[in-house]
Amino acid sequence: MAALLGRSPQCAFDVSVAYDDGQPVVIANAPLLDDGRPMPTRYWLVDVDLRRRVSQLEGDGGVRSAEAAVDPEALAATHDRYAAERDALVPPDHRGPRPAGGVGGTARGVKCLHAHLAYRLAGGDDPVGNWVLARLGDISVSSAVEGAATASAPGEAASVADADGC
Repeated sequence: MAALLGRSPQCAFDVSVAYDDGQPVVIANAPLLDDGRPMPTRYWLVDVDLRRRVSQLEGDGGVRSAEAAVDPEALAATHDRYAAERDALVPPDHRGPRPAGGVGGTARGVKCLHAHLAYRLAGGDDPVGNWVLARLGDISVSSAVEGAATASAPGEAASVADADGC
């Protein structure tokens, strides 16, 4: 995973979506980093080609276009579902800072198309993720397998820094 992220991971994760050959596409991060800091981004796009393609879409104004194209109420509901799923994983005895926001750590609007696509590919109901899929066109989503891997050992996880540039 460190090779895909470009650095050592900093929290536990599962591979949520992988191609048939086992290559990870999306990881699901723990809500807290190994040092206890909050990790707001539950789903992380790790496939190098998809990250590059989504970065191009963002560079072409995709964040603003996606936000304008989707229903604000549907987007708000997506952020709420995402946050609830992530926050349910915070240990009940945790007393430090907690993750905040919805998809990509934002409470409203669109911050990162990578995070929305990752959530959508992992099975989330995400209108922005659907918008991204429609723009990328030739993603063979059917070749991805949900729940394809097991939890990693501590220290083999996603980093707090954004590997996808968001």
